[in-house]
Amino acid sequence: MYTFCKVFICAAIAVAMAGCGTTTIKPNYTSTNADLLRIGGGEPSDKEPEIINMGSYCLKVTEKWKPDGKTPDGQTIWSKDSIRQATPCR
Repeated sequence: MYTFCKVFICAAIAVAMAGCGTTTIKPNYTSTNADLLRIGGGEPSDKEPEIINMGSYCLKVTEKWKPDGKTPDGQTIWSKDSIRQATPCR
């Protein structure tokens, strides 16, 4: 019984070492909507504020990109904030 346990433990260690020795899969980060989230690269440029006529009032829409963390391989995650503010129409 003691010999069986030693063989089993050695086999488990060998399997663990073989598993750790294989090459890892490179992560693939994708976004279904690149207008809201981007991975890596430099900071995306912000658009000029846009005024949208909603009929009886107007909306001023400002969009800004901000760093929102990093991926496990060190790439920056960029997310977009959208600020909407009611404003008088011109």
